[in-house]
Amino acid sequence: MADDATAAVARKTGPFSFWTNLKLWQQILIALVAGLVVGAIWGPGAENIKPIGTVFISLIKMLIVPLVFSSLVVGVCSIEDTKKMGRIGAKSLGLYLITTAIAIAIGLIVGIVLQPGAGIDMAAAVAATPKESPGFIATLVGIVPKNPVGAMSSGNILQIIVFAVLLGIAMNLAGERAAPVKAVFESFAEIMYKLTHIVMLLAPYGVFALMAWVAGKYGMDVLLPLAKVIIGVYLACILHVLLVLTGGGIMLMGRLNPVRYLRGIIDAQAVAFTTTSSSGTLPVTISCARENLGVSKPVSSFVLPLGATINMDGTALYQGVAALFVAQAFGISLGAGDYVTIILTSTLASIGTAGVPGAGLIMLSLVLTSVGLPLEGLAIIAGIDRILDMARTTVNVTGDLMVSVLVGKSEGELDLETYNKVAVV
Repeated sequence: MADDATAAVARKTGPFSFWTNLKLWQQILIALVAGLVVGAIWGPGAENIKPIGTVFISLIKMLIVPLVFSSLVVGVCSIEDTKKMGRIGAKSLGLYLITTAIAIAIGLIVGIVLQPGAGIDMAAAVAATPKESPGFIATLVGIVPKNPVGAMSSGNILQIIVFAVLLGIAMNLAGERAAPVKAVFESFAEIMYKLTHIVMLLAPYGVFALMAWVAGKYGMDVLLPLAKVIIGVYLACILHVLLVLTGGGIMLMGRLNPVRYLRGIIDAQAVAFTTTSSSGTLPVTISCARENLGVSKPVSSFVLPLGATINMDGTALYQGVAALFVAQAFGISLGAGDYVTIILTSTLASIGTAGVPGAGLIMLSLVLTSVGLPLEGLAIIAGIDRILDMARTTVNVTGDLMVSVLVGKSEGELDLETYNKVAVV
């Protein structure tokens, strides 16, 4: 105990006390800005420090499978009432699909107003060949793992979720005989939460390296011709977060303080923005939901892994702006029926493509094909995809957390005292 007290004092008064006394989100924000400055000055040379960011992402990815599996099993076991578990699942899925449909509509509206593709010559674009999407029906058929160990080794999150849910249900049905196994999973889950905390201490350094690399690689010469696309996606993302997720969801439906919500999720948003991975951000997302927002373990362990797999608000929103960009760049007019088709395709495809690498471009290829737009437009979009992915992944994670809060409150699984302790800044 004495050693711990001494270490705490050293952190507050040592030579690096300014840094160590900052909250994690403040460290991440400073690292993000510093990375942009260093990358802009250093240029392509910033590639030399990218390995630091790569190591951080690898550490995050290392946590995904064991954390998702253990937390889901514990979450399902904690909900011994199967009717309650079904209720939570239905609420979560409904909210995810509704917000996704609204997101794509916002993207289309922004695309119509800003005209991002006007004046851009697509003639020189090289045809892109994105990986084929597995499709909605194929995804449904393939969610049951033939080999659970194989699903874990390959990182198939959908199959892992199905196996974890079934295992948790079976453990509940087994009753007292399953108690020793439940205890093992509970202990393992706690270990994973602690390991997540350790890894997150390295987040500022990983963020610094990643942002320096992005700034060094994508200079103004590349960004300026596509500034409207970038502005459009970011504007649509901000509108969706403020008006739909925070205003409509947290404030109107949840009757909760929206500022406290945004303050409580800033760590997850920072990691999502820099890693561009909803699944990779999941450890931090779960931590924010429990420690900052007061969402119970059963709800957060069930709702958030599900959201990281099927909720694609930001990615669906991006489809609207990108589809309008391609149509305008090629001089193709879209009718009301085309807009409806884009909304339906993006909403349903979000479930089928969420677990596929490069989901944004895969979904975009589906959307473009559904309304007869040329896939050549993917070539230029792919050039700035990393920058767009930062914004859309942040929205994806924000949506996951909103649903966890609303479901938690509706089920009496939200600690309002913890939620209201989040400082307003």
